[in-house]
Amino acid sequence: MARPTVLDVAALDAALAAPDAPAWDLVEGQLVKVVECAGFAPALDFVMAVGRLAEEADHHPDIDIRWRTVRLALVTHDAGGITELDLALARAIDALGDGTP
Repeated sequence: MARPTVLDVAALDAALAAPDAPAWDLVEGQLVKVVECAGFAPALDFVMAVGRLAEEADHHPDIDIRWRTVRLALVTHDAGGITELDLALARAIDALGDGTP
């Protein structure tokens, strides 16, 4: 499989401004989303749902869980930046909703 192409600034800006743009922030070269869940168990359920999506995509976010707060970060490490893989997974994660799978 060919290495994904890193999006340049213009392409990334356009993707994040598009109507179907993921609701994520660009932070230090990564797409970042913070989700507040109802508690620890719902946060774990959300992380498991994200994990299933990541396995299906064969693309995995960095995940940090603190009680009911889940922080996700996406970047294609082996490509050295944000690629279409990151945008696609971000959109799929957004479809999970507010942390209640």
